[in-house]
Amino acid sequence: MHLKAKMEQVISESYQNSTGVVVRKGGHVIYENYWNDSTRDTKNHIFSVTKSIVSTLIGIALDKKLIQSVDQKILGFFPEYSVVKGEENIQEITIRDLLTMTAPYKYEHEDFEAYFSSEDWVNAALDLLGGSPKGTFRYTPIIGPDILCGILTQVTGKSVLDFAKEELFGPLEIKVDRSIIFQSVEEQLAFYNEKNINGWVAGLNGVNTAGWGLNLTAMDMAKIGQLYLNDGMWQDKQIVSKAWINESTSKQSFCEAFQLSYGYLWWIIDEEEGSFAAVGDGGNVIYVNAKKDMVIALTSLFVPNAEDRIQLIKEYIEPAFS
Repeated sequence: MHLKAKMEQVISESYQNSTGVVVRKGGHVIYENYWNDSTRDTKNHIFSVTKSIVSTLIGIALDKKLIQSVDQKILGFFPEYSVVKGEENIQEITIRDLLTMTAPYKYEHEDFEAYFSSEDWVNAALDLLGGSPKGTFRYTPIIGPDILCGILTQVTGKSVLDFAKEELFGPLEIKVDRSIIFQSVEEQLAFYNEKNINGWVAGLNGVNTAGWGLNLTAMDMAKIGQLYLNDGMWQDKQIVSKAWINESTSKQSFCEAFQLSYGYLWWIIDEEEGSFAAVGDGGNVIYVNAKKDMVIALTSLFVPNAEDRIQLIKEYIEPAFS
């Protein structure tokens, strides 16, 4: 069987929640295919891939000198925040700590109910910082990354979505129409099960989410991957600096559980090949391989404990187009 046909068979049989695959090589789209009644225009909730988009926006804010350094203390952006006595160690936490998943939190398991019932998700995340000393990798799927969107909102004076539209989505011709603010728990739960919603989730105070909540097409995600493969360039315009691309996709911390290095909200897959990925729950991935000049974007409907998409890429998708 031809490698491409084998790949499609494997996706259809073993990755049945897939909605789209886009492959770019040499700067061009060389393959796209869709499943589950999806098309190139179908928007998917990309879950934690949102984090890597926020990393890009932090880089753009640094390029524009809206943020001076990743080593800035995060509480400097929230002067109204009151530190509880005995928890002064949170004053030492920096943007870098959030980007590398090495910030400490004083909870064993994320309290989603308390967090989502809060009127200010950024403040709720700040309240949960602290406890043990910083420096140990601890992946925080939802609670924590929102602080970065709080910082972006503070330094730009606009919503994260509006900033993204101007500086990233607009130039790449990615359309994200609106912020989505849930008025009830039922609305939020329904959001997880729907597809083709155009928007980016925000809290009641209008601050967009950083760990989840963005909806993109597979083609949109492939564009983000191509931007990174091109060292931050898109159609002869420098969208984000090459220095940021290099720094954010180089080893900054290490996840023992997955035995993978971590950059600034990007997973480092293979340092020798220059491959790295944004990975979201359910099977949503932006994968970049510099050595092979290849970008692969995968979108999926949410299912718990989804099959490993990096394994799918390495075993079937890359070989089909190498």
